Amino acid sequence: MMVFDPLWKTMKEKKVTIYALVVKHGVSRGTVNKLKHNKNVTLVTIEHLCRILECQPGDIVAYVEDAEQDADKKESRQ
Repeated sequence: MMVFDPLWKTMKEKKVTIYALVVKHGVSRGTVNKLKHNKNVTLVTIEHLCRILECQPGDIVAYVEDAEQDADKKESRQ
């Protein structure tokens, strides 16, 4: 599963607030909500965030194994 934990760290380091994302950079509140809840967003959104924060995608998103997916994989092997 993709998580946006790195985004919040990067925003803190760059001193960019959620308010600035919404008001100054035009990121919708719906998109911010998706990011907060690790929901799917488009690559266009990731690109926009990279441009705003002057960073790479890895500074915004990380992949972590989903425990439920791991359990399903183990069951299918048995």
